[in-house]
Amino acid sequence: MQAELPTAQCRGRSVKNIFVGNLSFNTSEDELRQLFESYGPVDRVSIMTDRDTGRSRGFGFVEMTNNNDGEKAIASLNGSQVGGRTINVNEARPKNDRGGRPGPGAANRRERR
Repeated sequence: MQAELPTAQCRGRSVKNIFVGNLSFNTSEDELRQLFESYGPVDRVSIMTDRDTGRSRGFGFVEMTNNNDGEKAIASLNGSQVGGRTINVNEARPKNDRGGRPGPGAANRRERR
């Protein structure tokens, strides 16, 4: 028996992973799903939350089951108003491609001379 794979991408389908930023802290995953479903089937929606408070961090990810539908959603929704805020919508970058700041204590991990 083969284990069930968690995402459409792992199951061999072409998916579009989309980053959605500047969300209102009150936007729910259901609202985000409904917004994107008008462009095509949505496989998964997740809004990132603060691990201590459980509050939204103001961004999330939408996985659409069809690459072309995802492109249409990005083109249509980027810069649109949702929950009183102008959202940023673009293709999510893989974790290893993201730039960013070093974490706390990074300066202390440098080799000392």
